[in-house]
Amino acid sequence: MERSLETQVSQAVDAWLAWLPRWEPATHRGRVAPCRRCFGSPVLSAVGLGADVPHGVQHGLSTRVKTIVDRSVAEYTAQNLPMLQAELDQQAARNRARSYLPGEGLEPEFEGLPMDPEPQPGAPFLFTIAGLAEEVDADIPALPPLTDEAKAALRQEVSLADDYANMVGREVCTILLHHRLRVQTAITQYVEPQIAAMLDELTRSLDAPFDPRDPGA
Repeated sequence: MERSLETQVSQAVDAWLAWLPRWEPATHRGRVAPCRRCFGSPVLSAVGLGADVPHGVQHGLSTRVKTIVDRSVAEYTAQNLPMLQAELDQQAARNRARSYLPGEGLEPEFEGLPMDPEPQPGAPFLFTIAGLAEEVDADIPALPPLTDEAKAALRQEVSLADDYANMVGREVCTILLHHRLRVQTAITQYVEPQIAAMLDELTRSLDAPFDPRDPGA
């Protein structure tokens, strides 16, 4: 498992490094709520991506690493946790019945992000992507209820899956420490110059708020 994890983590970092030169600062209004996947993530801490690094840069890496952990937990669950696996299989079948899956098949840089922009006061949306997905979900029958005994057994298996996920996550963070220099070098090369350029532009606009060529200024 250790060699396999090392290979997967290295490939994830390689893929993120190959994408990073295409990153550009977002020009739209920022999100109000922090990203649950990235905020306080030990994965990002392991490679030194702190709060001073734009979220768009963080998200692509944290999502790729999360996929590695999720895949490991899925394999463990399939081999050792039959009740949880049966529940997941039923949920997967229910998902396949959906006709509208806006969150599926996204690139890692966008996976897990809100499907709609933050609403603006006094300007409600006519419709939202999340709302359309909920309407589709309402037409799909719910999963059959579980007995109390089944619920207790399922909770036990979920706890075991969580413990395994934490174990894999710690191992992944240890492996990521060896990629810290690569990540920091890429941030210096591709991200920091763009942030510096934005700050320079902001400084110039604050120093000269009016167009000197405008006689009415």
